[in-house]
Amino acid sequence: MTLFTDKKFKEFLSGLGTKQKFSSVEHVQRNGQVESANKVILKGLKKRLEGKKGSWADKLASVLWSYRTSPQSSTSETPFRLTYGVDAIILVKIGEPSPRLLLGGGSKAVEKDLVDETRQMTHLTDTAIKQRIALRYNGKVLRRSLGEGDLVLRRNNIGPPTPREGKLATNREGPYRVREVLGKGAYKLEKLNGNEVPRTWDMANLRRFYS
Repeated sequence: MTLFTDKKFKEFLSGLGTKQKFSSVEHVQRNGQVESANKVILKGLKKRLEGKKGSWADKLASVLWSYRTSPQSSTSETPFRLTYGVDAIILVKIGEPSPRLLLGGGSKAVEKDLVDETRQMTHLTDTAIKQRIALRYNGKVLRRSLGEGDLVLRRNNIGPPTPREGKLATNREGPYRVREVLGKGAYKLEKLNGNEVPRTWDMANLRRFYS
C-alpha cells in the first residue's frame, strides 16, 4: 500500500529509530483464504448493521463468534475445533448443563487426542475440493466482451471507497457506460452524465448491467 511508502510515514519511522523493510508475499494461496474469510465476516456485518455502518465494532465480536463456531461447508469442521481441538460450548449449554459438562469432560480429552488426525483429514478434504472447483470453473469459463455504449456495474472494492461506508458498502456500484474499448479486455468507463471514470478497467472487475 502506498500509505507505507509515503514520505511522512518514513519520517515517522525514522523518528522512532525503526528500519523499514518490504518483502513479497510468501504464500499467495493463504492470502486468498484470508480474503475469503474476510468476505464472510463482512457479509455478516452488513446483515446486522443495515443503515448503521458506524456501529460495526459493536457487532464484530458476535459475527466472529458465529464464524468460528459454524461448520464450514467445504470441510464440515468449525475453525474453533481445528484450532483448539474441541467443540465450543455455547452459553445455552453452560446455563443448562449438557452431558459433556456433567461427565467432567471425558470426551474432551478424546477430542484433543484426535485433533492432529482431524486437521490432516480436513486439509486433504479442503485440497480435493479446491481441485474439483478449479476444474469445474475452468471448464465453464466463457470469453466475454463489451462494446461502446454498454452499461456495466463495477466492483466497489477496486475504486475509491464509498464515503462513510468503506468496506461495508455494496459489492458493486453503477451503472456506468463503456466509453472506449481498449482491447485485451480493458475498457474506459464514464458516468451516465458523460464524466469520465479514472483509470482503465478489465472484464474481471465489470459485470454487464441489465435494466
